[in-house]
Amino acid sequence: METTLIVVLALIVAIIASAIRVLREYERGVIFQLGRFYKVKGPGLILVIPIIQQMVRTDLRTVTMDVPSQDVITKDNVSVSVNAVIYFRVVDPERAVINVEDYFAATSQLAQTTLRSVLGQHELDELLAERDKLNEDIQNILDSQTDAWGIKVSNVEIKHVDIDESMIRAIAQQAEAERSRRAKIIHAEGERQASEQLTAAANILSRNPQALQLRYLQTLSNIAGEQNSTIIFPLPLEMMNAFNRMAAAFDDSDDRSGDSSDEQR
Repeated sequence: METTLIVVLALIVAIIASAIRVLREYERGVIFQLGRFYKVKGPGLILVIPIIQQMVRTDLRTVTMDVPSQDVITKDNVSVSVNAVIYFRVVDPERAVINVEDYFAATSQLAQTTLRSVLGQHELDELLAERDKLNEDIQNILDSQTDAWGIKVSNVEIKHVDIDESMIRAIAQQAEAERSRRAKIIHAEGERQASEQLTAAANILSRNPQALQLRYLQTLSNIAGEQNSTIIFPLPLEMMNAFNRMAAAFDDSDDRSGDSSDEQR
């Protein structure tokens, strides 16, 4: 009799012990009663009726998942290998357990296919220069599709973009050509501005002969300060004009004298 009582007591203690569960602050227990969803319990101490109820433990912490390298063909037909990392967490334990068999594997597969799909719609230059926008696009797509699973995708980051060596050389040549183009444009712009300034200066000097004479004197001063064996003195234009007027006057006098001598004859 005593042995039977001890066995019954031990059985009762074992049942009570198996019914007691302790869930941490970041855990929830999805309770099924006779196969049907009953409720979500936790955190803390909860009771699960043996045989009648079953519990599925769910972690609510943010999960960091690496997306394996994916071979992507960009919009401009360049083959690249891209990998990423996504951050997600369970916000609805009921849907995460009921609506999908394995939310972790499902989210991983969805992230891989979405990564290839989104990046394949962009050119290589956009893939290299606009990562923030691409990260946001991938995050929005994943978040909308995993909402039915009770999953919240909080962030997506593209980690590495691996390019073939031949394409790296082509990109370097393109960058060098772009720098050369910009240098030529800057040089041409400088020449244009310099020509405009020289034209303006020439117009000012032409309207003021005294300023031109001062410029001649400044040029002579600059030449004298250098170690030159030969110095060329510019002849002022006013002097040339005076010579031209004198030559014209002599020509006119010769013409008049020649006409008078013809008349006397």
